Amino acid sequence: MIVSMFEVAGPIMVGPSSSHTAGAARLSRLATLFLSQPFTHVSFGLHGSFARTWHGHGTDLALVAGVLGIRQEDEEMKRSFQIARERGITYDFYPTDLGDAHENSVVMDFTLQDGSHTRIVGSSVGGGRVLVTSFDGIETDVTLDFPTLLVIYEDRPGMLSRICAELAYANINIGVLRCGRKRKGGVACSVIETDSAIPADIRDTLIQLRGVQNAIILNPSEA
Repeated sequence: MIVSMFEVAGPIMVGPSSSHTAGAARLSRLATLFLSQPFTHVSFGLHGSFARTWHGHGTDLALVAGVLGIRQEDEEMKRSFQIARERGITYDFYPTDLGDAHENSVVMDFTLQDGSHTRIVGSSVGGGRVLVTSFDGIETDVTLDFPTLLVIYEDRPGMLSRICAELAYANINIGVLRCGRKRKGGVACSVIETDSAIPADIRDTLIQLRGVQNAIILNPSEA
């Protein structure tokens, strides 16, 4: 087994746990990159180990800090509840059972400014590394180890080839491509990891394609 020094030593962080604090903060910060607009409330459903030790390990402080954009190494994490109040952001926590999900998992239900909701499920998998497993009911498996493009579109013939053609035209090389959908002929989602940074204007290009509903650019530096 190959184990990196990053996994042994853990990330630079405000402790005590790379999984329960640093990973939790990074996970919830990553979740906000999926949102289409600002949010007013977030409800955290804690699963497994998160549900059992969330207060003692500061997982609650870390999750709130992450959605506020506070990084895991920032001492302001300890003041996240106060900062949320100052910004008018409300939140709540509750235990939940996500089945066979990773022990350090959370479901985050965001209430957006227009009253709509976005639901994101993810896990802190160790050493500060994270995994977003679903976005509004669609499987995603986003790690953000590489520049990532999330494209949501109508599940019909030719859509994926058009998306890939636009990326090729923009000289973006695909490293990994994963596809998922809620049901046949419904909404599909492609998670595209690339070999280089993704230019911001590719989003405008993709959402102009007939059948593409949304395109989200996720850069490792943001989480």
